Amino acid sequence: MSPKDSPAGDDDPKAEEAKGKDSAEAAEAEAAETRQEAEDVEAPEAGSPDAEAPEEAEGPEESEASEESAAPAQAAAPEEPEAEEKPKRRRRRAAETSTQASTTKRRDPGETVNVRARARYVRTAPRKARLVMDHIRGKDVEQARAILAYAPRAAAVDVLKLLDSAVANAESNHELGPDELRVRRAFVDEGPTIKRYRPRALGRATPIHKRTSHMTIELTTEGK
Repeated sequence: MSPKDSPAGDDDPKAEEAKGKDSAEAAEAEAAETRQEAEDVEAPEAGSPDAEAPEEAEGPEESEASEESAAPAQAAAPEEPEAEEKPKRRRRRAAETSTQASTTKRRDPGETVNVRARARYVRTAPRKARLVMDHIRGKDVEQARAILAYAPRAAAVDVLKLLDSAVANAESNHELGPDELRVRRAFVDEGPTIKRYRPRALGRATPIHKRTSHMTIELTTEGK
Protein backbone atom coordinates (compact mmCIF):
# COMPACT_ATOMS: atom_id res chain seq x y z
CA MET A 1 0.00 0.00 0.00
CA SER A 2 1.52 3.37 -1.01
CA PRO A 3 1.79 6.45 1.19
CA LYS A 4 -0.74 8.22 -0.97
CA ASP A 5 -3.26 5.45 -0.40
CA SER A 6 -2.86 5.65 3.48
CA PRO A 7 -5.95 6.92 5.30
CA ALA A 8 -6.12 10.52 6.59
CA GLY A 9 -6.40 9.33 10.23
CA ASP A 10 -2.82 7.78 10.35
CA ASP A 11 -0.13 9.96 12.14
CA ASP A 12 2.95 11.13 10.24
CA PRO A 13 6.25 9.96 11.94
CA LYS A 14 7.90 13.37 11.50
CA ALA A 15 4.97 15.16 13.17
CA GLU A 16 5.15 12.80 16.10
CA GLU A 17 8.87 13.46 16.55
CA ALA A 18 8.27 17.26 16.49
CA LYS A 19 5.57 16.95 19.11
CA GLY A 20 7.86 14.87 21.34
CA LYS A 21 10.65 17.46 21.13
CA ASP A 22 8.22 20.27 22.01
CA SER A 23 6.91 18.43 25.06
CA ALA A 24 10.48 17.67 26.25
CA GLU A 25 11.50 21.33 25.93
CA ALA A 26 8.37 22.43 27.85
CA ALA A 27 9.15 19.98 30.66
CA GLU A 28 12.75 21.24 30.91
CA ALA A 29 11.54 24.86 31.02
CA GLU A 30 9.12 24.09 33.86
CA ALA A 31 11.84 22.27 35.82
CA ALA A 32 14.18 25.26 35.42
CA GLU A 33 11.48 27.64 36.68
CA THR A 34 10.79 25.53 39.77
CA ARG A 35 14.53 25.36 40.58
CA GLN A 36 14.81 29.15 40.25
CA GLU A 37 11.83 29.68 42.61
CA ALA A 38 13.32 27.31 45.18
CA GLU A 39 16.63 29.22 45.11
CA ASP A 40 14.81 32.54 45.50
CA VAL A 41 12.98 31.26 48.60
CA GLU A 42 16.14 29.87 50.24
CA ALA A 43 18.27 32.97 49.59
CA PRO A 44 16.72 36.04 51.39
CA GLU A 45 16.67 39.32 49.58
CA ALA A 46 19.06 42.12 50.45
CA GLY A 47 16.31 44.40 51.88
CA SER A 48 14.40 41.68 53.80
CA PRO A 49 14.26 41.66 57.66
CA ASP A 50 16.17 38.35 57.74
CA ALA A 51 19.15 39.92 55.98
CA GLU A 52 19.19 42.84 58.45
CA ALA A 53 18.91 40.63 61.55
CA PRO A 54 22.67 40.02 61.92
CA GLU A 55 23.33 43.73 61.79
CA GLU A 56 20.91 44.32 64.71
CA ALA A 57 22.45 41.52 66.74
CA GLU A 58 25.92 42.94 66.22
CA GLY A 59 25.10 46.20 68.08
CA PRO A 60 24.87 45.51 71.88
CA GLU A 61 26.89 48.64 72.55
CA GLU A 62 24.23 50.77 70.94
CA SER A 63 21.47 49.19 73.11
CA GLU A 64 23.54 49.77 76.27
CA ALA A 65 24.05 53.40 75.31
CA SER A 66 20.30 53.89 74.77
CA GLU A 67 19.55 52.34 78.18
CA GLU A 68 22.10 54.59 79.89
CA SER A 69 20.59 57.67 78.24
CA ALA A 70 17.06 56.63 79.28
CA ALA A 71 18.08 56.05 82.92
CA PRO A 72 18.74 59.76 83.76
CA ALA A 73 15.45 60.71 82.12
CA GLN A 74 13.56 58.22 84.28
CA ALA A 75 15.35 59.41 87.42
CA ALA A 76 14.38 63.02 86.71
CA ALA A 77 10.74 62.19 85.91
CA PRO A 78 9.47 61.61 89.52
CA GLU A 79 10.61 65.09 90.57
CA GLU A 80 7.96 66.79 88.43
CA PRO A 81 4.87 65.35 90.23
CA GLU A 82 6.36 66.30 93.63
CA ALA A 83 6.54 69.94 92.57
CA GLU A 84 3.00 69.86 91.16
CA GLU A 85 1.34 68.04 94.09
CA LYS A 86 -0.86 70.26 96.24
CA PRO A 87 -2.83 69.44 99.37
CA LYS A 88 -6.35 68.47 98.34
CA ARG A 89 -9.33 69.27 100.49
CA ARG A 90 -11.22 66.14 101.43
CA ARG A 91 -14.97 66.42 101.12
CA ARG A 92 -17.09 64.84 103.80
CA ARG A 93 -19.66 62.32 102.69
CA ALA A 94 -22.73 60.94 104.37
CA ALA A 95 -21.25 57.40 104.60
CA GLU A 96 -18.03 58.69 106.21
CA THR A 97 -19.74 60.86 108.81
CA SER A 98 -21.98 57.98 109.91
CA THR A 99 -19.03 55.60 110.45
CA GLN A 100 -16.60 58.00 112.13
CA ALA A 101 -15.98 57.67 115.84
CA SER A 102 -17.60 60.21 118.13
CA THR A 103 -15.36 63.20 118.85
CA THR A 104 -17.50 64.68 121.64
CA LYS A 105 -15.70 65.98 124.68
CA ARG A 106 -16.06 63.82 127.75
CA ARG A 107 -17.86 65.56 130.58
CA ASP A 108 -16.75 65.70 134.19
CA PRO A 109 -18.62 63.51 136.66
CA GLY A 110 -20.15 66.49 138.45
CA GLU A 111 -20.93 68.54 135.33
CA THR A 112 -24.57 69.25 134.48
CA VAL A 113 -25.63 68.66 130.86
CA ASN A 114 -28.81 70.01 129.31
CA VAL A 115 -30.20 68.59 126.06
CA ARG A 116 -33.11 70.07 124.13
CA ALA A 117 -35.38 68.92 121.31
CA ARG A 118 -38.04 70.95 119.55
CA ALA A 119 -40.92 70.07 117.22
CA ARG A 120 -42.46 72.85 115.17
CA TYR A 121 -45.78 73.19 113.36
CA VAL A 122 -47.37 70.19 115.05
CA ARG A 123 -51.01 69.88 114.03
CA THR A 124 -52.31 69.92 117.61
CA ALA A 125 -53.94 72.72 119.54
CA PRO A 126 -51.58 74.22 122.15
CA ARG A 127 -54.20 73.89 124.91
CA LYS A 128 -54.51 70.13 124.35
CA ALA A 129 -50.73 69.62 124.12
CA ARG A 130 -50.12 71.54 127.37
CA LEU A 131 -52.39 69.14 129.24
CA VAL A 132 -50.06 66.30 128.28
CA MET A 133 -46.86 68.24 128.94
CA ASP A 134 -47.96 68.92 132.52
CA HIS A 135 -47.93 65.18 133.26
CA ILE A 136 -44.25 64.60 132.35
CA ARG A 137 -42.64 67.81 133.59
CA GLY A 138 -40.04 66.98 136.27
CA LYS A 139 -40.30 63.21 135.76
CA ASP A 140 -37.54 60.75 134.88
CA VAL A 141 -37.31 59.71 131.22
CA GLU A 142 -38.43 56.13 131.86
CA GLN A 143 -41.37 57.29 133.95
CA ALA A 144 -42.34 59.94 131.37
CA ARG A 145 -42.33 57.33 128.61
CA ALA A 146 -44.64 55.09 130.62
CA ILE A 147 -47.06 57.99 131.23
CA LEU A 148 -47.16 58.96 127.55
CA ALA A 149 -47.58 55.35 126.38
CA TYR A 150 -50.88 55.06 128.28
CA ALA A 151 -52.15 58.64 128.03
CA PRO A 152 -55.62 58.79 126.42
CA ARG A 153 -55.03 62.02 124.51
CA ALA A 154 -53.93 62.10 120.85
CA ALA A 155 -51.27 64.74 121.58
CA ALA A 156 -49.39 62.15 123.68
CA VAL A 157 -48.14 60.47 120.49
CA ASP A 158 -46.42 63.64 119.29
CA VAL A 159 -45.00 64.37 122.73
CA LEU A 160 -43.58 60.83 122.99
CA LYS A 161 -41.83 61.21 119.63
CA LEU A 162 -40.31 64.49 120.80
CA LEU A 163 -39.12 62.89 124.05
CA ASP A 164 -37.42 60.05 122.16
CA SER A 165 -35.71 62.62 119.92
CA ALA A 166 -34.32 64.45 122.94
CA VAL A 167 -32.99 61.18 124.41
CA ALA A 168 -31.34 60.33 121.06
CA ASN A 169 -29.62 63.75 121.02
CA ALA A 170 -28.23 63.10 124.51
CA GLU A 171 -26.91 59.66 123.51
CA SER A 172 -25.32 60.94 120.28
CA ASN A 173 -23.80 64.18 121.52
CA HIS A 174 -23.00 63.47 125.19
CA GLU A 175 -23.05 59.65 125.49
CA LEU A 176 -25.82 59.75 128.07
CA GLY A 177 -28.37 56.99 128.63
CA PRO A 178 -32.09 57.36 129.41
CA ASP A 179 -31.51 56.33 133.01
CA GLU A 180 -29.25 59.39 133.52
CA LEU A 181 -31.79 61.98 132.34
CA ARG A 182 -34.93 63.62 133.59
CA VAL A 183 -37.34 66.16 132.08
CA ARG A 184 -36.26 69.63 133.20
CA ARG A 185 -38.57 71.76 131.05
CA ALA A 186 -41.56 70.90 128.86
CA PHE A 187 -43.67 73.63 127.31
CA VAL A 188 -45.76 74.38 124.22
CA ASP A 189 -45.88 77.61 122.20
CA GLU A 190 -48.64 78.53 119.81
CA GLY A 191 -47.87 78.32 116.11
CA PRO A 192 -49.65 79.81 113.09
CA THR A 193 -53.37 79.17 112.73
CA ILE A 194 -54.76 77.66 109.54
CA LYS A 195 -58.08 79.28 108.66
CA ARG A 196 -60.84 77.45 106.84
CA TYR A 197 -64.56 78.11 106.34
CA ARG A 198 -67.60 75.88 106.52
CA PRO A 199 -70.77 76.72 104.58
CA ARG A 200 -73.87 77.13 106.75
CA ALA A 201 -77.55 77.85 106.26
CA LEU A 202 -78.90 80.92 104.47
CA GLY A 203 -75.64 81.36 102.50
CA ARG A 204 -73.53 82.06 105.53
CA ALA A 205 -69.97 80.77 106.24
CA THR A 206 -68.56 79.79 109.61
CA PRO A 207 -64.77 80.12 110.18
CA ILE A 208 -62.69 77.14 111.25
CA HIS A 209 -59.38 77.72 113.06
CA LYS A 210 -56.89 74.84 112.86
CA ARG A 211 -54.22 75.68 115.39
CA THR A 212 -50.62 74.46 115.40
CA SER A 213 -48.07 74.10 118.20
CA HIS A 214 -44.32 74.43 118.77
CA MET A 215 -43.31 71.83 121.40
CA THR A 216 -40.06 71.92 123.39
CA ILE A 217 -38.62 69.37 125.82
CA GLU A 218 -35.37 69.91 127.70
CA LEU A 219 -33.59 67.10 129.52
CA THR A 220 -30.94 67.42 132.20
CA THR A 221 -28.62 65.30 134.33
CA GLU A 222 -29.19 67.50 137.39
CA GLY A 223 -30.69 65.64 140.30
CA LYS A 224 -29.80 62.16 138.98
